[in-house]
Parts: sequence; C-alpha cells; structure tokens
Amino acid sequence: MITTVVFDAGETLVDESRVWRLWAERLEVPAHVLFAVLGAAIERGEHHRRVFEMLRPGFDPAASGVEDVFEARDLYPDVPACLESLDRLGLRIGVAGNQPEGMERVLEGLPVSFVACSERWNVEKPSPVFFRKVAEEAHAAPGEIAYVGDRLDNDVLPAMAAGMIAVFIRRGPWGYLHALRPEVSRAHVRIESLEELPEALERLGGP
Repeated sequence: MITTVVFDAGETLVDESRVWRLWAERLEVPAHVLFAVLGAAIERGEHHRRVFEMLRPGFDPAASGVEDVFEARDLYPDVPACLESLDRLGLRIGVAGNQPEGMERVLEGLPVSFVACSERWNVEKPSPVFFRKVAEEAHAAPGEIAYVGDRLDNDVLPAMAAGMIAVFIRRGPWGYLHALRPEVSRAHVRIESLEELPEALERLGGP
C-alpha cells in the first residue's frame, strides 16, 4: 500500500521558466537562445550546469552571488488541489529534489509533511544515497513511497532502483524530451498533469 507521496521540485511542482529567463538576462543572451541550449544539453544527457559553460565559458553560477529562488507564483496551477486531494486520502506528502533550501516558503500553507533538498543532504539525484535518505525522511519503506518527477534519469529510474513506485509527469523541458524515450514505459504511472495523480495512485494501491 502506498502511504507516502514524495515530489521532485523543479518542473514537477515548480515552473522554472521565470528563473531561467532571469539567468538569460544575467548572461546577456536572448531567452530563446538559453532554452535552445538547455534542450541540447538535455538531449545529450548533460547536467543543466553545462548551459552556463556553453553560453559563457568560465562562468560559475555557484560563485556568481546569485541564487535560484523560487516563489509561490512559480508553482504550477494544479499543485494546491493535488496536494489537498492526496492529504484527504490520508497520504503523507513530502518534497525532495536537487534544489537549494527554501522550498518551504514556496509551499507555505499546503499540506506538506516534510521538505528536503540536495543542498542540505549534500548528495544529489540520481545517487542511490539520495533515495535512501528520502525513505528515511519519510519514515516509510521504499515500496510504500510514490516518487513523482519529470525526469527518467534523475527521478523515475533511480526511484525504481530504490524500490519505490515511480510516477513520470510529462511537463517541463526534461519531461517532454524524456517522454520520447523508450524507458518511459518502465514508469509505474505516467501522467500529463498532477490533476491525474490522486486517482492514479488510488488505482495503483493507495489508501
């Protein structure tokens, strides 16, 4: 039985478009150029930090003094209703992704039991250690956890390897490109919107 749902943050709960456009301004390139380079990096399976290297060689975003800061307005519109529906089903809700700390502010007022991040844990997806920490934070066995994400490489496949229920959502640049890969068929659940998630988990073995 699924007792806990843990969400990736970027492009699962949060639309990163505004933040990427801000980076385009800082790098002094048109937004469409940055998005094109991002798409190329995704296709090659490269880390998103490769975008900065290609657009401005030698530029280190971590040393730039500028932080990626998400705001409540960046949440996808379907997030609040989904989380509230899952909460009514009695499911514990968590958020754990490769992002800096601060997601608590974005999710304020929503029924989230815990928020964790790679910065605090000092380990990033797709490391198996990250998913072991997810289970520890959730106080649940891996098989009781549904992990929801937009990427095959960082979310679906490592969550499955950790023994979790893997949910793939097709949105954001990774989601649309990864949806074309044959490995997407391995996800336990595939959805187009978080509106579909509560019913999908009930069918799969929710409470």
